Amino acid sequence: MRSDVLIIGAGPTGLVLALWLAKLGVNVHIVDKTSAPGTTSRALAVQARTLELYRQLDLTDTVVTHGYKVPAVNLWVKGEKKAQVQFRSIGSDLTPFPFLHIFPQDQHERLLIERLEKLGVSVQRQTQLLGFTDEGDHVVARLRGADGVEHDWQAQYLAGCDGARSLVRETIGTGFPGGTYKQVFYVADVAASGPSLDGQLHIDLDEADFLAVFPLAGEGRARLIGTVRDERAEHAETLRFEDVSERAITHLKVDVKQVHWFSTYRVHHRVTGHFRNGRVFVLGDAAHIHSPAGGQGMNTGIGDAINLAWKLATVLDGRAPDRLLDSYEAERIGFAQRLVATTDRVFTLATAEGRVADLVRTRLVPTLMPAILHFESAREFLFRTVSQITLSYRGGPLSEGAAGDVHGGDRLPWVAVNGSDNFLSLNSMAWQVHVYGNASDALREWCTQHSMPLEVFDWHPQHEAAGLARNALYLIRPDTYVALADSAGKPEALDIYLTSKGIKLPTSRAMSSASFDNGARTGAAHES
Repeated sequence: MRSDVLIIGAGPTGLVLALWLAKLGVNVHIVDKTSAPGTTSRALAVQARTLELYRQLDLTDTVVTHGYKVPAVNLWVKGEKKAQVQFRSIGSDLTPFPFLHIFPQDQHERLLIERLEKLGVSVQRQTQLLGFTDEGDHVVARLRGADGVEHDWQAQYLAGCDGARSLVRETIGTGFPGGTYKQVFYVADVAASGPSLDGQLHIDLDEADFLAVFPLAGEGRARLIGTVRDERAEHAETLRFEDVSERAITHLKVDVKQVHWFSTYRVHHRVTGHFRNGRVFVLGDAAHIHSPAGGQGMNTGIGDAINLAWKLATVLDGRAPDRLLDSYEAERIGFAQRLVATTDRVFTLATAEGRVADLVRTRLVPTLMPAILHFESAREFLFRTVSQITLSYRGGPLSEGAAGDVHGGDRLPWVAVNGSDNFLSLNSMAWQVHVYGNASDALREWCTQHSMPLEVFDWHPQHEAAGLARNALYLIRPDTYVALADSAGKPEALDIYLTSKGIKLPTSRAMSSASFDNGARTGAAHES
């Protein structure tokens, strides 16, 4: 009845946390109060940054193969397509995945569960958290199993991935300030035909209520996501597809053949006050929720899990002090607050009522959007923001130095040269050093002595264009963000950094295992 980490909640956030920890050799126990994985799905989008990080779990190929790449988004006004944004033309030099990817949450969860079970970890179903206490050097949780019997579970750390109504968050008392949108959201998975069933994303700007058609894998399959705010919203529990279908049919010319699933729900915009309290953490919807319109929620929860996982594994292995875990909140809470504020502003603007708001949506946006996106900087900003590759931990407790345009805390820029790229080595869940140009003999010797993987790339103009500095040293964290950037490329900078953070590198035996695992996955990652 004990484990290193106890995870409450087996949605995508909890499953990714469990999978990362299990890959790193951590004894993990994951429970969920439901009897089975979900068979329906609200979350659809898997952003480019998530696909990049999924290479470390050997998930990317499968997600890409069984999902659907969305090549463009279209804006409609008065039953006609008025503007289009092509994803590939924006992100092809920024990431290996320059598209919006659709992979429904129910399929996503089944894949994560399958991979987790291959590592010998199964979700303990129909198991409810009743409460817990933080004893200072461990946590004791009270669980009720499927048989109704209650028992105690002891863990070094507890992770609350238990959703918006999180008992974990309520117990540690970090609050959940924010608000609730007055609109009722609805989702409908349909079989349909028409011009907006062309495999692209389509958004109607005619009315103050949001409406979009998301393509799904398979011909003629789509998801309608919309909102209502009039008297229909007061009776959300009785709302039917027939009550909202007319607008999709007339504005976006959707000819619905069959409705496979229809559901309604209300959405909040909230961020808890703290992501950590002692030995207890909250992640995903337990820590932050916001409008689903930007396709950010599930990806942000997955980002929480990956950020926390390597830190927990490092501390549990005795290679860093407990204070390393404080950096989880420091790095993730600011991003969550900005994300909630941004999605709230965008959603509020997009659904504002009144004559002026109507003019902005139906006249200015379709006219200005193509003109704005004519500029490369505007296109790049839009893609970086939505894809989450712009997420940075600059100024955080683990981020130091700068070399070229790359600072400690930045996502390492992706550079493709001669059919290969600098992300292939990132498949291993380990610290490593990158040098673009020439590495000094002193640096090579230091890396050999400390069993630190060293990747040296021949200098090319593409590296300079991406903001990297020639012959500089970039220390890469296990989650592929830059920890330290040193323009001089001296190994002394590594000693100072690791000592100041209290981080000890793995033994040569552990590094050998990580290198073997990396080699086993490189081919698959390259294909993706």
